[in-house]
Amino acid sequence: MKAEKRILAIVLCLIMILGGCVSENTNGNKEPVEPDKKENRNQSKLDALQPHAYGNVQGLSLDPGAIISIIGRGEKSAYWTAVKDGAQAAVDAINENLEYKGNDKITLNYSAPETETDVDGQVNILDEELDRYPVAVGIALADSSASQVQFDMAADNGIPVVAFDSGTDYKEVVCMVDTNNIEAAATAASKLCDAISDSGEILMFVHDSSSTSAKGREEGFVNAIVSEHAGVTIANIYHLDELDAMKHQVAEEKAQAEIEELEEDEAAEVISRIESELTEADIINYIFEQHPEARGIYTTSESVAKAVLSVVDTFENKEEYKVVGFDGGENQLNRLETGKFTGLIVQNPYGIGYATVVACVRAAMGEGNEAIVDAGFTWVTEKNMNDEAIQNMMY
Repeated sequence: MKAEKRILAIVLCLIMILGGCVSENTNGNKEPVEPDKKENRNQSKLDALQPHAYGNVQGLSLDPGAIISIIGRGEKSAYWTAVKDGAQAAVDAINENLEYKGNDKITLNYSAPETETDVDGQVNILDEELDRYPVAVGIALADSSASQVQFDMAADNGIPVVAFDSGTDYKEVVCMVDTNNIEAAATAASKLCDAISDSGEILMFVHDSSSTSAKGREEGFVNAIVSEHAGVTIANIYHLDELDAMKHQVAEEKAQAEIEELEEDEAAEVISRIESELTEADIINYIFEQHPEARGIYTTSESVAKAVLSVVDTFENKEEYKVVGFDGGENQLNRLETGKFTGLIVQNPYGIGYATVVACVRAAMGEGNEAIVDAGFTWVTEKNMNDEAIQNMMY
């Protein structure tokens, strides 16, 4: 009996030990946990940074309790979540290296406006962050010409500014951490032209008209089409922050039959009513109606893709459209897997966030920074999206 109890005890111990080495997947099945898988993926993202020095925190030091302010352009997409994760990982690594604990820890204060085009909201956030007197600020500007007054204030208080993702016209920025948007957009242009057999019309949908990331992705794409793809025509370029301005024009056209015999004041009321009822989807649908021959679509961010593809999905001939876009994340990859994308330019937001913190700390220490840190990008299709090298760059 004692021997049986001993055997039972050993079995129970083994069950408990093995139980700690498995987890439930989304289907409720048990599978081995790979505790270093996430770390390996994140290291791959840091290894992609050029120069490589921005992928580690060795030799970096700040006074206990220092604050680093990082300001993104939006808060909802997987891209900005990955930026924040990368920035936090860098701060955590610095605290670990310096053995800072409790109140001595360096603090990351990450914030962003709700939408990527909220310039005023981002300026207000920058004001609030400067009031904290951080040792440095990293910011992805929604408008490249905004915040000049705030940057002057930062300079007066000895607070260095690092730009990331979207730059600024301000000359005193100490470093820019970004994707090479010109090169990435040229790659997108080549891939989309291949998908439409180097012939036909393309519509471009750009996330805004004022950020440097939007300008680079527009310029790089247009230049590549004009110089290398004579059989392809860009039918038009639309910026998401300008779609609201199209509502009056669309309302006037839709109201023509209804207002033909109305007095001017009555006609104006009808147009105003129709305009107030128009949605972003209505405007995008109108754009496609104006370009019935266009079959190639270029989108420059996840938010743009979501808006455009929600309309294309309603078309009976939706399979005819070839779409190339920017950004990874679960929603984008689901669209890729279901055939809604020909391919994606997947950036390295985790690496961007990490490198931005490194650049901020170097600047706060009085050390030099590279003018530009290139975070890299990857071309992803349904065929290669499960390759290990590609998976390591996903977010």
